[in-house]
Amino acid sequence: MLTSLRKLPREARDTLFLLLVTFCVLLPQVGHLPLWCSLLAAALMLWRAILAVAARPLPSRWWLFALLALTVGATLLSYKSLFGRDAGVTLIVVLLALKMLELRARRDAFVVFFLGFFTLLTNFFYSQSLLTAGAMLLAVLGMLTALVNAHMPVGRPPLLQAARTAGWMALLGAPIMVALFLLFPRMAPLWGIPNDAMRGRSGLSASMLVGTIADLALDDSIAMRIRFHGSPPAASDLYFRGPVLSSYDGREWRVLSTAFPARRPAPANLQVRGEGIRYQVTLEPNSRPWLMLLDATPGKPVMSGFDATMTPELQWLADRPITELLRYDAQSYPDFRHGPLQQVPALQDDLALPRGSNPRTAQLAADLRRDTRYANADGAALVSAALERLRHGGYRYTLDPGVYGQHSADEFWFDRKEGFCEHIASSFVILMRELGVPARVVTGYQGGEINPIDGFLVVRQSDAHAWAEVWLAGIGWARIDPTAAVAPGRTGAMERLQAPSGAIARALFGSVSPALALRARAMWEAVNNGWNQWVLNYTQGKQFDLLRGLGFVSPSWEDLSYLLIGMVVLASLAGAAWTLWDRSRQDPWLRLLGAATSHLQKLGLSVAPNSPPRRLAEQLSQQRGSSEPARMALQSWLLRLEAQRYAPGNHQPDGLAKLRAEFKRLIQRP
Repeated sequence: MLTSLRKLPREARDTLFLLLVTFCVLLPQVGHLPLWCSLLAAALMLWRAILAVAARPLPSRWWLFALLALTVGATLLSYKSLFGRDAGVTLIVVLLALKMLELRARRDAFVVFFLGFFTLLTNFFYSQSLLTAGAMLLAVLGMLTALVNAHMPVGRPPLLQAARTAGWMALLGAPIMVALFLLFPRMAPLWGIPNDAMRGRSGLSASMLVGTIADLALDDSIAMRIRFHGSPPAASDLYFRGPVLSSYDGREWRVLSTAFPARRPAPANLQVRGEGIRYQVTLEPNSRPWLMLLDATPGKPVMSGFDATMTPELQWLADRPITELLRYDAQSYPDFRHGPLQQVPALQDDLALPRGSNPRTAQLAADLRRDTRYANADGAALVSAALERLRHGGYRYTLDPGVYGQHSADEFWFDRKEGFCEHIASSFVILMRELGVPARVVTGYQGGEINPIDGFLVVRQSDAHAWAEVWLAGIGWARIDPTAAVAPGRTGAMERLQAPSGAIARALFGSVSPALALRARAMWEAVNNGWNQWVLNYTQGKQFDLLRGLGFVSPSWEDLSYLLIGMVVLASLAGAAWTLWDRSRQDPWLRLLGAATSHLQKLGLSVAPNSPPRRLAEQLSQQRGSSEPARMALQSWLLRLEAQRYAPGNHQPDGLAKLRAEFKRLIQRP
């Protein structure tokens, strides 16, 4: 097959290479495009490849107009608009594929290059990960190779030669790219991810239907990374607080203020003791306003571009959804107390249960109350009784407990006796409320794993967790994790349930050492974290820190602009000086001969770059179809150029200048 490709005409070979590069540019977009768009683009590019190999004529413009109209109509049906990110990217992708069917001249190829580079940039609308950046770097090198190859019109230059030239161009442009990255002003939201970029991402929710957090346990993607200033806290203190769910309708738990806008929970009354834990969080985008912080954080997190407030349930909320990688510093205190110390009316919301829900759990609470040991027991004793039942009642922690029905607490306590963390927490809170103890469900993340490469604590979506808070007189709200009573390793040793591997995964990776696989994943995540910290999270504040390091006392946008302009001017002067120095090193006679050789190549002569003037004149004399006077004048000029160099006594100082001026007149002659 390679032999047959080498035998193709250069035009067909170059077209196939350009199609391959364009395919690499479009491939990452497939997951974000409508199915019809991906299929249409693939069909158009395949059609163009067949035409190139078979040397058949391109389709008429009527075909292109019809396909364009079909594309516009399909885009309107898909998005109800021709504007916006998704609709715009869809149109650009199809326009690029259609332009390949109009690829007749170099001018058309340059339009394809322009569209290709623009389409390449649109990949970053959906992902700015290190993997995406690496794929786009390869695509850029491919597009540059095709562009260089298009500027080599004569002969059949190997693609490897064009690739080497493209690589050197990229290396020469790298310092300029770094300077622009460091100094070009960050102007949000232009520099951020679009608002709808995280649509459809999984994560925690403002409500919890029993069984939903178990779905998150199958998601091994990273939710956040934490760098502690000092030793990390104990595993039992790694509770990152998310939405607090107090309203229960018999099926679903919701945030109280969402379910009943007129009601508000009791004031936080947060009191902290002991030494705080200082740390920095790098939170992945999730289209939610929730700032994941350790319990409890009395002070506002320090971050750039966002403001934050704390709810009465101790949850911190940003002033807008987080649609970009966000880094913030915080200080938390594992030893804390919050909530009212005595009964207040607001606590009645944390006792409410729908009528007729979970009747057997209600009967269990009544039986406990009739037990002489708990007849007059306080809330702490009742909590201990429920936890004792979980420890010794044959209950099991599992990722796949089956589908629960309407009375989920009844099924957990009496029938199934197994569940994931939200089954256990929900059933525990319902029992506490039946016992007259105010209780609520808290969702968030618990635990994580230290990456041995960079020392960051990595918290994944699979670390999503649900626990309980109960109100105790004289104490306030107290964290109770009933899952720890069923599976102590879940919060102590941070043991996670693993979803069973599929047949393909077992076949591909079954023989790989688990330790080696974990080491490889840790290395990749450390590299990706470095990309997040130093590239994606290079913010306005970091730019100003850079200026301070360069000696600017109070940096501003004007300082950034002056520094950037100064670097551009210096780079331009350096380039001009290098050009003059390079020209001075080259023999002016050889430069003039090189210009003549390039001119003859443009005229269609297949001449070697090192041909002497007499050889060029001989080849020119054999050319047919050109103007006879112009051809003879150029032949005469080539022979005089040779004489100026080699004829005895013909080295007049101004002779070369006259030949140069005459050559300019000759190439400008029609």
